[in-house]
Amino acid sequence: MNVKLSRRVLLQGILATTTALATMRAFPVMAQQAGGTLTVGLTYELDTMNTYSTGFLADAQHTVIEGLIAPDKDARYVPVLAKEVPTLDNGGIVLSEDRSKMTITYKLQENVKWHDGAPFTSADVKFTWEAVKDPAFIAESKDGTQDIDSIDLPDDYTVVCNYNTVKPNFASTLFTFGIMPKHLLEGTDLNTSSYNETPVGTGPFKVAEFVRGQYVVLDKNTDYWQTAESGDALPYIDRLVFRIVTDSNTLITQLQSGELDMAVSVPYGRASQLEGVEGLEIVVGPQLSWGHLDFNFRNPILADGTVRKAVAHAINRETLIRVQGGFPTPIKSLVLPIFDLYDDATPEYAYDPAAANAMLDDAGYTKGGDGIREKDGDRLSFAFVVQSGRADDENVQQVIIAQLKEIGIEATADNKTGVAYREARYSGGYDLIYGRWITSADPVYSIFYGTEGENNGQGYSNPELDEVFARLENTLDQDVRKAAASEMQRIIAEDLPAIALTGGVSVIAKPVELKNFVPNPTNMTNFVDTKEWYLES
Repeated sequence: MNVKLSRRVLLQGILATTTALATMRAFPVMAQQAGGTLTVGLTYELDTMNTYSTGFLADAQHTVIEGLIAPDKDARYVPVLAKEVPTLDNGGIVLSEDRSKMTITYKLQENVKWHDGAPFTSADVKFTWEAVKDPAFIAESKDGTQDIDSIDLPDDYTVVCNYNTVKPNFASTLFTFGIMPKHLLEGTDLNTSSYNETPVGTGPFKVAEFVRGQYVVLDKNTDYWQTAESGDALPYIDRLVFRIVTDSNTLITQLQSGELDMAVSVPYGRASQLEGVEGLEIVVGPQLSWGHLDFNFRNPILADGTVRKAVAHAINRETLIRVQGGFPTPIKSLVLPIFDLYDDATPEYAYDPAAANAMLDDAGYTKGGDGIREKDGDRLSFAFVVQSGRADDENVQQVIIAQLKEIGIEATADNKTGVAYREARYSGGYDLIYGRWITSADPVYSIFYGTEGENNGQGYSNPELDEVFARLENTLDQDVRKAAASEMQRIIAEDLPAIALTGGVSVIAKPVELKNFVPNPTNMTNFVDTKEWYLES
């Protein structure tokens, strides 16, 4: 009998298989052991400990701050501070009669305390919504706040969110990222609060010390509210130390020397250098990520679609994959093939430098004596940004620079680090930029390519696409969503605000003695659930 699997089932199957293997490794016969320090290398500059403000992944923050729900190792949402994940079936989600709005009710855990001993209540949830949506608060993303008209609190442990629309991906925004303590933050300026360095959460670890740009030290929360099935107090590990190591060479050297115990973003091209290092093992986990080359539409030359399409034809993905150790896979859509919403009919641009040259010739971009094209006195010469020190990104950048030169386009590396890279990315301080997005299990694509998208630093705007986003992101009807997603992929492929290049995996170096570690494929990072990790002596 032949069985046809849907892409969603396939996703769950792949993730379940991967994590099952890890789980078999992770639960030995012997009992879990408490104690020890785990030192982790972070490959980006930790800008703030506020999960709503950071422009990077919140690895360290997720060990301190907890949300109402969170994605697990299979990219399925599970309850954390809420008792269950709201659904239509369990009555947590109720649609209005005309199905244009919805109400979501969360029932909260009743035994949770903040790190300072104060009780966690429904008032903290409502405060978080009010604080993040406050226009005065400079957040990396306010996604989800605008969809809620009001929040009712029938009692201390019930939260009723009254939405002004229907949001199928409500779980990937707002309360999932974390809840903030009302009793400590009400009336304060969140932009300047000490909370941004030493947040008080409900999570298994507490911030002991944060030195911006260098490290953060987290000690176990000895009064943590969750316990293991065995009755053991959690967490097991005494201390987590996150060191900022943005340079790939330094990261590898410190893993080899033992200065670092773990890194969750080992450069693809350097993973082989860690083979055989005593006490270290490499775990390759699934990751919902894609590498992309973005164009800045404020540059009038790059606003010309002919130039963008010529660039797309000039890039050979196989070469990009080869310089990244063979780990990534080629893609043609920003929707990864593993998702139900992926449309295989999405237009693509095959590697064809001859076609690229012909397109530019026909458009009047002629080559000068140095081989670089120009038109009306404007050279096809662009500043090309990636994050400094990230070896994979820098390797990809060099390949693309060489491939663009073949068609008469000059791209010059203008790499930036830390906050400078973040500012360039969000404000459009580049002509070309390469990077990788890691998403939730239900990505909200309008934040990248919508006219008002928080991550749209490109100045790209297409009202037709905005209308498609409105249909895609405001209904629970899967048929309507799938049709809208196909339109979205077609429009983006034709407009080319960005070129989707490769899908990724996570390459993780961890100590052999770290047990109960299972990779998490989402943007909530591998540190979203650290409470049962332990170090085997």
